[in-house]
Amino acid sequence: MEYRTLGASGCAVSAFALGTMTFGNTTDHMDAFAQLDAFAEAGGTVVDTADVYVGGTSERITGRWLAERPAEITERMVLATKGRFPTSGEPNAAGLSRRHLDRALTASLDRLGVDTIDLYQVHAWDPLTPLEETL
Repeated sequence: MEYRTLGASGCAVSAFALGTMTFGNTTDHMDAFAQLDAFAEAGGTVVDTADVYVGGTSERITGRWLAERPAEITERMVLATKGRFPTSGEPNAAGLSRRHLDRALTASLDRLGVDTIDLYQVHAWDPLTPLEETL
């Protein structure tokens, strides 16, 4: 596996990332675990998910995989998730406001079963929220 630096962060990551958008939809948890195992065995380190993938199921499956694997595998993983899109019908349950992102991240951490993630990404532009608020 080839590795690169994640931007100017100094964090080394695999050149390939494993996207988990189908986990819990067209990919059941057994197949998801098999994909994650094969990815880790090949030297992959970036696992990318999002709070809205299959209503949070993708994060839950990824979290179960992390919980069931030994530290020598999971400690290598660079865990990425995203926030932006609606997580409920509530008026503040979407967008890039600090309020929404804080709550969305807390919920993602719970579903993933971790205390921290390595990369939190803006899933899409929010024309209603000033960039300074998001940052």
